[in-house]
This record gives sequence, structure tokens and C-alpha cells, in this order.
Amino acid sequence: MLRCESSRKASKTVIIKDKIILITGGTGSIGKELVRQVLKLKPAQIRVFSRDESKQHDLLEELGHPKNLRLFIGDVRDKERLFFACKGVDVIFHAAALKHVPSCEYNPFEAVHTNITGSQNVIDAAIANDVDRVVAISTDKVVDPVGVMGTTKLMMEKLVINANYYRGNNPTKFSCVRFGNVAWARGSVLPLWKKQAEQNGTITVTNNDMSRFMMSIRDAVSLVIEAGDIMRGGEIFILKMPAITLAQLAKEFIVKYYPGKNIAINIIGDRGGEKLHEGLIGSGDSHVLESPKMFISIPNVWEYIGNKAAAKRRWDYAGFTKRKGTDHYMSSDHMNVAAVREML
Repeated sequence: MLRCESSRKASKTVIIKDKIILITGGTGSIGKELVRQVLKLKPAQIRVFSRDESKQHDLLEELGHPKNLRLFIGDVRDKERLFFACKGVDVIFHAAALKHVPSCEYNPFEAVHTNITGSQNVIDAAIANDVDRVVAISTDKVVDPVGVMGTTKLMMEKLVINANYYRGNNPTKFSCVRFGNVAWARGSVLPLWKKQAEQNGTITVTNNDMSRFMMSIRDAVSLVIEAGDIMRGGEIFILKMPAITLAQLAKEFIVKYYPGKNIAINIIGDRGGEKLHEGLIGSGDSHVLESPKMFISIPNVWEYIGNKAAAKRRWDYAGFTKRKGTDHYMSSDHMNVAAVREML
């Protein structure tokens, strides 16, 4: 942990309690859990910004119509609507994105519109409305990307981090969190396998040897809120996640949910835009701090802005030390079946 639990809770409450929070993509798997966790910290208001009115209605029903929840129909591509939604906002959690690898491969410029242009719209709206802080959600697929989704999310990271350089005297701070695969998120492999197993008794696996970092939805959202708590602007926060091969994940899934049943596994081959293994640290992450549970990637440009000693103090986080290694922290090197099993 970064600090004692009571201190962390108090700090998070300070940045959220009685504040107005905007969550883009607030009806997705991550967005919905963000709404749930932020509600517990007693904000003045949560604004859910998303495109699907049916999902917004369902979320409202699930939560019992809390009085401090507001629903904004809108798309991050729509700059005017986003500017309106950001009026008076204190904190933005930016979760809206096109995130499915095949969808982005087949519709690359749509990914550009949402992941790049939409993110720039969030940045512009935040600066124009003097939002205090923005936390944007990224992915481990930005590390040496080979596909459209990873490439557009890498550009999103660059836009968000570099917004700290040109904001001038504006108070808004911008940071990112970098996720692995989120277990049971909508559109991820686990709900797909569940549907396949129940419909035809067969699940599909692209490549048995492929490995992925895994995190629970709860851990993912806790990382987002933690980042909002300790951010100073410019960081990328990365949880040290366990990894597993798809073959082992499929085996664990069948054992847990279909014991004694003859669920077949069909190998369908790699999809475009995918890598065999993922990394958490990339060649662009040249200044990295770490604790037992997390990395913080620091933009190296800060060393050359103003006084170097002051820049060094700026990144002095309690419980973190400078990372000694230079490897990319690959999923193939950090297998932990037991930890992933708990997420299932």
C-alpha cells in the first residue's frame, strides 16, 4: 500500500467528498464500478457522461436513483456537449474509449475519433472549466503497440501527459492509469466464454501460449481513485498485476464454473493487432518509480523544466524508490495462477 489505510481513505474523501465528479464512459464496466465506489465517498454530484440512454437508465435503477447522480447523454467526440457537462466539475475520470482490439483494427479511424480526438476534447473541456484534476484510463497495449487500439491509446497517454506542459497557469492536473485485462469487464474473454459454454459447450481460445496481465474490476477502479488521490500531474500509474496464459485461464475457468462437464476448447488462431505477451513498462518509460504493488512512470521532460532539484523533489513519493531494472516487465515473466484464480 502507498500509505496506511486510514490515511488513504481520508485523502480520497478530501478529493471527492462534496465535489462534482464527471465520469466519461460511465455506463461501461469500469465506469459503473467507478460510480459505485465514488458514491461511497459522498461527492456533491456525480455526472455520468455516455452515449447509451438504456444503459444509463439501467444504472440508475441498479443504484436506486441516488439524488446526487446526474445522467448526461453525450459522446466525447462532441466537444460542445462535453464542455457543457464539465461546467463546475472538480474531478474527471476519463473512461470512455473504443477498447476492443478487432473492432479498432476493422474501424481504425473510428478509434482515432474516440480515443484520440475524444480525449483531446476532454483535455480542452477540463482546461476551459478549470477542473482540478483529470485521470485518464489507458492500457498495457500502449507498450510497444502493434495494433490500432494500443496505438491510439498511446497517443491518448501522450496527449493527457503533455497537457501538463502547455496548460500555462491553469490549475488542471492530468495523469493516466495503465490497465491490464480486466476480469469480467463487458466484452472481455470471461463473459464471452461463459456465453459460449452455455450455448454450445465449447469455448474459443486464440493462442494457448498467449499471456495477459489480469486485474479485477474492483482493483482497477481502486487504482483510478488512488491515482486521483496522489497525482501531481504527469504521472502514469501502473498496478503490478499477475499474469496467466490463455490456456491456463481457460482451464481454471472450466474447473470453477463447469466442473465435471465436458467443455471443449477450440483454438482459433491469433487476431490482428494482438501480441503474444504484454508489457507494463515500455521503452518510453525511462523514469520509473516503484513500490511493492505499483509503478509510477514519470515524464523525463520535467527534469529539464526549471530547477532540477525542485523537479526531483516533485517526484518524491512516500514508499516509492527509483526502479533499478530496465526490462519491460512482461506478462510471460510474472505468471501467478493462484492470484488470477481469485479473480474468477
